[in-house]
Amino acid sequence: MPVHTISQTLSELVVQAVDRAGHAGILETSEPAVPTQNPRFGDYQSNHAFRLGKAMRTNPRQVAETVVEQLGEHSAIEKAEVAGPGFVNFTLRDDWVADRVREQVTDPHGGIPQSGHGRTMVIDYSSPNVAKRMHVGHMRSTLIGHAIDRIHRAAGWTVVADNHIGDWGTQYGKLMVAWRRWLDEQRFDDDPLGELERLYVKFGQEASDKDMDLARAETARLQAGDPEVIDLWKRFISVSLTEFDKVYARLGVNFDVTLGESFYNDQLPETVQDYIESGIATESDGAIIIKFGPEDGKGLDDTVLVIRKNDGAFLYGTTDLATLRHRRDTWKPQRIVYVTDKRQQLHFRQVFRAWTRQASDVDQELVHVWFGTLNLPGGAMSSRSGNIIRLAEFMDEGVRRARAVVDEKSPQLSEDERARVAEAVGCGAIRYADLSQNPQSDVNFDFDRTLSLEGNTAPYLMYSYARCRSLQRKGGVQSPSVDALAAREPVERALLLRLARFPEAVQTSLENHRPNILCEALFETANAFNRFYKEVRVLGAEDPVVKAERLALVEASARVLARGLDILGIRALERM
Repeated sequence: MPVHTISQTLSELVVQAVDRAGHAGILETSEPAVPTQNPRFGDYQSNHAFRLGKAMRTNPRQVAETVVEQLGEHSAIEKAEVAGPGFVNFTLRDDWVADRVREQVTDPHGGIPQSGHGRTMVIDYSSPNVAKRMHVGHMRSTLIGHAIDRIHRAAGWTVVADNHIGDWGTQYGKLMVAWRRWLDEQRFDDDPLGELERLYVKFGQEASDKDMDLARAETARLQAGDPEVIDLWKRFISVSLTEFDKVYARLGVNFDVTLGESFYNDQLPETVQDYIESGIATESDGAIIIKFGPEDGKGLDDTVLVIRKNDGAFLYGTTDLATLRHRRDTWKPQRIVYVTDKRQQLHFRQVFRAWTRQASDVDQELVHVWFGTLNLPGGAMSSRSGNIIRLAEFMDEGVRRARAVVDEKSPQLSEDERARVAEAVGCGAIRYADLSQNPQSDVNFDFDRTLSLEGNTAPYLMYSYARCRSLQRKGGVQSPSVDALAAREPVERALLLRLARFPEAVQTSLENHRPNILCEALFETANAFNRFYKEVRVLGAEDPVVKAERLALVEASARVLARGLDILGIRALERM
């Protein structure tokens, strides 16, 4: 039996009432019921009747009144009434909400609709370049992509996370020349990627025309499969992946496959030929291009995607088209998501359109999740490497600052436990500071705000969860239960309702590819819990029935916060 969110449940009730009123089929889509902004107007509001009245060219309020009359009795609804020009406001029954939360937090999926069951999604994110250390510029793609990955898994999708690393091109010919000439073996042993970066920079600063010729020759040997050059290239990849994995491990990120640009190299000539033979690509001054016109959509008119240069070289677009074919043939996904910065919007619109023209019989949803710029305040931290801040160093700084807070606030914890808390809080705070923003917004990063125990931050959410567990420890609760869930006071009802909305927050985040929607829902849940904690006595409740009900609310809150943090890739801590 499919699980529906509260919004879906109410929306279906409205549509059924509309059908009973004789207005079936007038609107092609139904308007979802949404939470009200003010509890004085109920818990949820639907404007479906309002839209229906507009479509029928009649009074929307009268239509809404008819819909309310046709709703009938339902266990979820305490009251339904017409508001304004034709909105329907719903107040939910407390016992129905309590039952729903109880089912939700005991469900293996947390009550999250398994809308992706039987469906596959491939997601492409992070994608650092081999032979270079990851820097803060890789952070947004990595964190946003990983959150979208985990949100899909939580909703039942089969996910293939593919790290499409940059491991091919002329830069490796340059690096090989520099390696043979200037390698410092001790430096390489101590810091492999640091030494490779030094060599690449040195080549750029000191290379002569003759050196450039040597680099082109090395690149040609690589492309021809020369064993000596291939072995050296594989060594670059090996040390790079080792360093990348250290960063990913700290962030809790992992991939199902890592297929770099080199994986598709042999497929590029065939890819270009397919587009020529289909008439989609044409020759222009020796290059092979794909032209776009007005029929291809807004923003593409008079643009061109070059898939083979006039010197025979292939480009990123060629690789991306070959990659799409491989992903379609290998995993047969219903959805493919790319997470990159905003500068690549036109590129992916072109690639997606070229692909749909070539593979018009394939029903795949292609999504480009683009994100804004990460801005760091001047002087926030220094870097040994100048103006490029390494991602590992950035995390180190977050952990260092978190450790200072932990030492001040929780000196009773052991040295090892304080170190674990600082690592979890520092890395979690950085992650949440990014994810809590609309991906398309520019992010102004501030460590003080990020690590604050107040406001919409990871430490605040993590502390709220830890407070739940602390309360249970103080009360000697050995086997936390949600069996007694109920709401007597307004603050308890507000918390219960907020908990019940968690599944639809996950669903909305998934549909919009915006983790910040889930972040906001968790923040509001933590706020509701902390108001409840301050306004009512839990352990001190005189009535044992009331105490059991409130402890059930504490446990339900802990489960929702823990699951939400886990979906975002943040570890919930039992103690802080």
